[in-house]
Amino acid sequence: MTNGAVTRAEYCVIACAEAWRGGGEILASPMGLIPSVGARLARRTFAPDLLLTDGEAMLVGADGECEGWLPYRQHLALVTGGRRHVMMGASQIDRYGNQNISCIGDWQRPTRQLLGVRGAPVNTLNNPTSYWVPKHSRRVFVERVDMVCGVGYDRAAAASPSATRFHRIPRVVSNLGVFDFAAPDHAMRLASLHPGVTVEEVRAATAFPLVVPDGVPYTREPTAGELALIREELDPKGLRNREVGG
Repeated sequence: MTNGAVTRAEYCVIACAEAWRGGGEILASPMGLIPSVGARLARRTFAPDLLLTDGEAMLVGADGECEGWLPYRQHLALVTGGRRHVMMGASQIDRYGNQNISCIGDWQRPTRQLLGVRGAPVNTLNNPTSYWVPKHSRRVFVERVDMVCGVGYDRAAAASPSATRFHRIPRVVSNLGVFDFAAPDHAMRLASLHPGVTVEEVRAATAFPLVVPDGVPYTREPTAGELALIREELDPKGLRNREVGG
């Protein structure tokens, strides 16, 4: 049974799932628990053509069972041809979507070493890339990232069009709301608030001026069927609530 109020973590799952709505037969590459639950939920409901992988060489169904082989050459063809949508994490992200997962402080003498650049430049230049931030704060949503790993709209605009033809940042999902870059200058815009969150709370947790339209909506409610899938099949142990409280 799906008793109980919708939790903040479940709104985050719904917001992540919506990132793949209308994408068609593309490869979903979610990184992290809540994006992974969101991608599997999308596949089970409104995005049946979505491709999921085991992170290695197999295509898997929404139940995790193998349904095909994804050779590395085909994976690269999807990556470089814009046929993948990644949802990555971000240690820092700025108002134009530049992302940092490498270091904090001057990169020549950083105060903290993080994951490293990894595949962020390739992801952001070659296929749509969204971001998931489980704890929205001024330390993450910064005026200027300490090192650019994922390429934002301002830097993409300054690069060769042929190198950035697939560059797109559909959304940023945090524990407070959903953000996009639909402003005329591609600055970050507040697209929806998770129920229980205020615009003032989001602004206080963001170190740059957000674009805030009039009448910001709330993140949509999950259907009863979606809640049942999340709670009973996709994450029956409730691990999502460890990543996002409430």
